Amino acid sequence: MKINELREHLCAQYPDLCPLFSIEFGDGVLLVECGQLLGAASDLRDLGFDRLGMVTAVDRGETFEMVYRLTSRSMSAGIFLKCEVPRDNPVIQSLTSLWPAANWHEREVYDMFGIEFEGHPDMRRILLPPEWEGYPLRKDYEDERIIHRPDYI
Repeated sequence: MKINELREHLCAQYPDLCPLFSIEFGDGVLLVECGQLLGAASDLRDLGFDRLGMVTAVDRGETFEMVYRLTSRSMSAGIFLKCEVPRDNPVIQSLTSLWPAANWHEREVYDMFGIEFEGHPDMRRILLPPEWEGYPLRKDYEDERIIHRPDYI
């Protein structure tokens, strides 16, 4: 299945999301609602996206954007699966049931951004000590130990 065929298939499955599917630099990008993330990820796995290579988040200010990088060895294709998580309730479904590799990736996102993953088998900090307060990759994170750089850098 080529990336254009994948787009057609996903548009048939998620017609309201079809305008949100794009192809950038040879990879597909699918933006889904958080409530559809697990279903969309499961569909992609069933279609042959057998590898989860990355899970990360981006602080967009009002929301967080979750970014998942999936690849298919059989199709030689990649896709970014994205969804927006509300800042006031940063909770999303875990993908560890589909790809066990999501375990540590999701723990890193939790540790750095404070996004919780429902259904995660071990939701605790992985990089920082358990007593650490706050989430360092949030734009609003404050710590007196941070040395602010001048604006020109």
